[in-house]
Amino acid sequence: MEMFPMYLKLEGRACLVVGAGSIAAPKVESLLRAGAAVTVVAPQAQASMEQAAAEGRIRWIQREFAESDLDGMFLVITGTDRQAVNHAVAEAARARQILCNSVDDPPDCDFFYPSVVRRGELQIAISTAGKSPALAQRLREEIDALLDPGMGEWLDAVGEIRQRILECFALSEERKRALHLLARREICQPEQCPVQEMLRQAPRLASRAQQAQ
Repeated sequence: MEMFPMYLKLEGRACLVVGAGSIAAPKVESLLRAGAAVTVVAPQAQASMEQAAAEGRIRWIQREFAESDLDGMFLVITGTDRQAVNHAVAEAARARQILCNSVDDPPDCDFFYPSVVRRGELQIAISTAGKSPALAQRLREEIDALLDPGMGEWLDAVGEIRQRILECFALSEERKRALHLLARREICQPEQCPVQEMLRQAPRLASRAQQAQ
């Protein structure tokens, strides 16, 4: 069955991670980067996880998983080194219709972690639906080598100019053309972009359109 690709807003959402060792730790960090409110359940934790708990970045419940830990959770990640525990967590989450990822166990996953190329807020995600994480990683490395390191900063500038376009142009072919030009980095650098001239002319264009009505 084809997977449905999407990006989730997790800021402030309650997320549970079962496990606090080397398997679970990267998943916790990815949730924290997205602003999630992370609860970790595990009898023991590696040093980095203990430090995160001490700093208040995560809530650590120091014991074995209990089904009540799922109360109020938006999604769950289980990453212990015991498959039976991971399966039990996935089954309990499924019964409550809570999305679950059981690390390295595709049958017990409702979603998969992609390999991601990042340049600031630009993200390119690659998934093989759990069939070959190594292939996804190799493709990530190839795409990463192709992208300019400054793409993230350029995207920030594009975002600012795009907002001005939306404010200055009504829904029209002219606005569509400006937005498509803006996405062409080879001709639209922030310091010399034809869209900037279009924006300077926008009030005059709007005035002519009103006169024509």
